[in-house]
Amino acid sequence: MPEGDTIFRTARTLQRALAGQPVTRFESVLPKLERVDYDTPIAGRIVEKVESQGKWLLIHFSGDLILLTHMLMSGSWHIYRPGERWQRHRTHMRVVIETPAILAVAFNVPVAEFHTAHSLARREGFNRLGPAPLAADFDAATAIANLASRPDLELGLALLNQQLIAGLGNVFKSEVAFACGLNPFRLVGTLSRNDLENLIATARKFLQANVTESSGDKIVTFMPHRRTTGRADAEENLWVYGRAGQPCRRCATPIRSAKHRADGRISFWCPTCQP
Repeated sequence: MPEGDTIFRTARTLQRALAGQPVTRFESVLPKLERVDYDTPIAGRIVEKVESQGKWLLIHFSGDLILLTHMLMSGSWHIYRPGERWQRHRTHMRVVIETPAILAVAFNVPVAEFHTAHSLARREGFNRLGPAPLAADFDAATAIANLASRPDLELGLALLNQQLIAGLGNVFKSEVAFACGLNPFRLVGTLSRNDLENLIATARKFLQANVTESSGDKIVTFMPHRRTTGRADAEENLWVYGRAGQPCRRCATPIRSAKHRADGRISFWCPTCQP
């Protein structure tokens, strides 16, 4: 599943490509979106802005209309010039937003809904998101308090709970826990205030490091290697995620992995560095 850094980069790319532009054509294979477009056409509206909130992406159109999407496991947004060949087959298309210069195409996006500001505020699963580390107004104190409010949760599950902190997925969850020296199966209630502060600060640092641009004025849409180690070698980009059985990069102890009983998702950790 795309994590907060991927959605942030996607929103930034779409913002640069679409914001301020008139929609010349809207197309969707999703009946609920088609109905809205039929009743109140999208063509002719202006794309006001594109933003991300955690793992959600929002495209704001003039006239109080917002397209809310979530990628889940397989969704993605692409941008193309008119006439440019798509990288995915048309059968995977779910939404097309065309402006005079750009086509934005959503492929295999399983959640796509139109909202007004009022209905969005009532949308379950979105309206109770915790603070997002990549937000300009990120509230670390609230994120810390949110984690502390769930002493019953294992750390790995708490970091994935979008109502506590929005944007972390399986990769960052394991990487943040390792960097903080905390076992992902440890209960949040056993952590100190300093532990919680360090977790939130590290989560933000890792996410921010993966949305930094290094391509001048070009649009960055994809980073082939998510990095948390800070090492230049692409083979050493992560501390523990996906490395079960391989030596820890700090102490050489074999990395372990196991599923959380509550939801079956896997965490990776070093039994020496994260006792």
